[in-house]
Amino acid sequence: MQPLIDNARAFGQRPEEFAGLAEGQSPQVLFITCSDSRVVPALITGARPGELFELRTAGNIVPPHDPAHPTAEAATVEYAVEVLGVRDIVVCGHSHCGAVGALVRGDDLTAVPAVRDWLARATPRPAGAAADPAVAEGVQSHVLTQLLRLRSYSCVEKSLLDRRLGLHAWYYEVHTGAVLAHDPRTDAFTAL
Repeated sequence: MQPLIDNARAFGQRPEEFAGLAEGQSPQVLFITCSDSRVVPALITGARPGELFELRTAGNIVPPHDPAHPTAEAATVEYAVEVLGVRDIVVCGHSHCGAVGALVRGDDLTAVPAVRDWLARATPRPAGAAADPAVAEGVQSHVLTQLLRLRSYSCVEKSLLDRRLGLHAWYYEVHTGAVLAHDPRTDAFTAL
């Protein structure tokens, strides 16, 4: 913990670098990814403060849209699209994902009921080889499912119809740093 405290102290010694951020934010991208500590959106993209609006959930799950039961995730998506006017949404899964791996393998999660119940929202169960430690196929199919979920959000659907929004599926390899993007023309993930 001490190195984090030391960095936070030094970080606060450069207020001139951050003064403009008090005037507001205007990110162009909503970046939806996993809570995994190995996935750092600003590091992956090179984004500076104010350039990415982030939504991080276990397994980068986008829950089904249900206006009668709003979620924090739905509020984040709606705010990004309707208020901030983001032009793109990236759903970025990653290799070696514990959440998706548990789904692919059908792990018994009774010891962690909140995790189990959250992951139940990931239906359908991602396809993929249970023996693959990177769960690449499972994560990639899961990311595409989350993009479909996003399309069910009324603000996303309207922005897509108005051609004000683009959706992107990415796969980040934590062991190499490589980022692959889904190409809808070939239905394959290829290097950016």
